[in-house]
Amino acid sequence: MSAHQVLERFPAGGPRGSWPAEEFAAARLTEGVRAEVVMDLHADAFLVIVRGQETPPGPA
Repeated sequence: MSAHQVLERFPAGGPRGSWPAEEFAAARLTEGVRAEVVMDLHADAFLVIVRGQETPPGPA
């Protein structure tokens, strides 16, 4: 299983013609971060992730 870090979450029901997840990922790419957009079907959201990164631990 590939570890990944979630950079940002965007609701899937955005306005028609709006692609905020793709725009966020493209901005990260210009910064040299290999970001990509994936769909989280259970949460009905688009996630911008970086593959191969460990997810930081949450609050204890």
